[in-house]
Amino acid sequence: AHVVESGGGVVQTGGSLRLSCTASGFALDEHAMGWFRQAPGREREGIACIAWNGRNTYYRDDVKGRFNVSRDNANNIMYLQMDSLKPEDTGVYYCAADLSVEKIRWPIYSRDGVLEPPRWDRFGYWGEGTQVTVSS
Repeated sequence: AHVVESGGGVVQTGGSLRLSCTASGFALDEHAMGWFRQAPGREREGIACIAWNGRNTYYRDDVKGRFNVSRDNANNIMYLQMDSLKPEDTGVYYCAADLSVEKIRWPIYSRDGVLEPPRWDRFGYWGEGTQVTVSS
């Protein structure tokens, strides 16, 4: 099982891109899905996540309000719409599936009813990534 990312490219500051993530060898609708970014010289970090049914989403603070994650389970595809892009958004973008067992699969709520961030270390089925370069 793996994923294939596409849609990357070179764009100017303030521009937009839409990334796609196609699942292969597994059913997309059985997993929460996440987007990750590896900036030059840095480790890969989770930036967005969407529940298996699309009802919950999570965004890291630096992309909140600019990025939008969506999914089309019928066609086994997930998307990341990226608007108002900044040079610091440059990096290789990956998608991956939450491989947690069902009981601890994202979304997870605290005892206070607050939606907790995804456990990024539980994601897998990695692809090769797609390069996004934002020029200033």
